[in-house]
Amino acid sequence: MMDIALLILAIALLISGFIGAMLPIVPGPPLSWLGLLTLHLSEYGHFSTGFLIISAVVMVIITALDYLVPVWGTKKMGGSRAGVAGSAIGLLIGLFFLPLGIIIGPFVGAFLGELIHRPRERRKALRSATGSFLGFLLGLGLKLAYGAWAMGACILMAIQ
Repeated sequence: MMDIALLILAIALLISGFIGAMLPIVPGPPLSWLGLLTLHLSEYGHFSTGFLIISAVVMVIITALDYLVPVWGTKKMGGSRAGVAGSAIGLLIGLFFLPLGIIIGPFVGAFLGELIHRPRERRKALRSATGSFLGFLLGLGLKLAYGAWAMGACILMAIQ
C-alpha cells in the first residue's frame, strides 16, 4: 500500500515539475528530481546512487542557470554593464510580480539599464533586452528538457 502511495506521489511530483518548468513560481527541476527520488524509494523503481547524485547536480546547475542565462544573454547581445545590471535588477524586481514579472523583468531591466547608460541608443538597448529574453527562453528549454528526461527515466524504470 505504501508503494502505491509513493508511486502516486512520484507521478504528481513529476507532473508538477514539468508544469513548473513553464511557470516561474513553481520550482520545476527540483520537483522533478524529488519525483525520481520518490520512485526510487518505492518498489517500482531503483536508481543507482550515482544516477541520483548526477541527476541532482544537473538539477542544481539547471536551476542556477535559469536565473543566470538572462543576464548572460544580455551581455552576449552587446549589452553594457548597465544592461547586465538592469537585467539582474529587473529579475529581482520581477520576482515580486510573479509569474509574468520574472519573464518581463529582465527584458525591461536590460532595456532601461541600456537607455540610462546610453540614452540615444534605443536599438542597442532593444538588442540587449532581446538577449535577456532569449536567455529566459534558453532557461525555459533547459527546465523543460530536464522535466521530460526525468519523466522518461521514471517511465523506463517503472516498466522494467
